[in-house]
Amino acid sequence: MRKRKKKYLKYNEIDTKNIKHLSVIMDGNGRWAKKQGLPRTAGHSAGVEKAREIVLFTKELKIPYLSLYTFSKENWKRSMDEVSFLMNLIVSHFEKEFQFYIDNRIKIIHLGDKNGLPEKVLNAIYKVEEDTKNFDSITLLLAINYSGKYDIIQAVNRIIKDGVNGEITEDIFKNYLLTKDIPDPDLIIRTGNEFRISNYFLWQAAYTEFYISDKNWPDFTKEDMIEAINNYNNRERRFGGVK
Repeated sequence: MRKRKKKYLKYNEIDTKNIKHLSVIMDGNGRWAKKQGLPRTAGHSAGVEKAREIVLFTKELKIPYLSLYTFSKENWKRSMDEVSFLMNLIVSHFEKEFQFYIDNRIKIIHLGDKNGLPEKVLNAIYKVEEDTKNFDSITLLLAINYSGKYDIIQAVNRIIKDGVNGEITEDIFKNYLLTKDIPDPDLIIRTGNEFRISNYFLWQAAYTEFYISDKNWPDFTKEDMIEAINNYNNRERRFGGVK
């Protein structure tokens, strides 16, 4: 039997109505820098610039939520110099791009463990969260010092602390996660040609579709994002059922 060729939409036809939450694991900054003969820190700087481009493009596509895996709990294992650079980069980014978020009415929410983050990073996070809390064009979730295991454990500890009695249902448990008021991701894009979840959204990604790009994050383009969304739109999401 002849297989029907899948239809891939053009940019001006792209359909995002079935995507409420798009997420990206931004991988490959260090490898990108190495290929350019540059230090790893240059890759992280390029990655931040790419994130700005993709945030704005997501807003143009009218996708309500975008989450970016920015710094995991495991990333503390990297060299002190690299970690210090990344923390300073987060602060400088918020300072440099603050007006960008204001002008585009982008709401910022931090996901992750605030304990252990440097005070200057916390202050930058608190400021941008407070000053953008009433914006409604798009919500940008920045997973900084985040891990899926941490998210689940902190939810369990808060349930115990609150003395919740009776059976713990999925609905009750979800209300204790860091993403309690946020829809689960419909699509997670991972760059860098890596096929793993890296301790990210372990609960929330139970039925998320994945798209793996072989491009390192700084090389990821709007066209690549369109390809990922078109690929998603050509899938059948059955959520354990049968169609």
